[in-house]
Amino acid sequence: MTRTADEILKQEFLEVRAKLLEIGAFFDRLHRAGNEPLSDQQLDLLRQGCRLLNDEEPEKAARLQLLFSRPYDQDWRSEWGV
Repeated sequence: MTRTADEILKQEFLEVRAKLLEIGAFFDRLHRAGNEPLSDQQLDLLRQGCRLLNDEEPEKAARLQLLFSRPYDQDWRSEWGV
């Protein structure tokens, strides 16, 4: 059964809102800590992910997955000992 956009919004709004509040609280905790985290690269990735969520382009989940994924290495089997 296919749901309409309105049905999806009504059914999932509270869950998504809770996730956004959790993300906001995370950034608040970082700010209150008063110093930069050790891994600026990780923080940069999170900020890129937030910007991606706010753009108008489709396929957000796929683009987020790619953002947080390692580049493909055809020798991954030998590197991981598989």
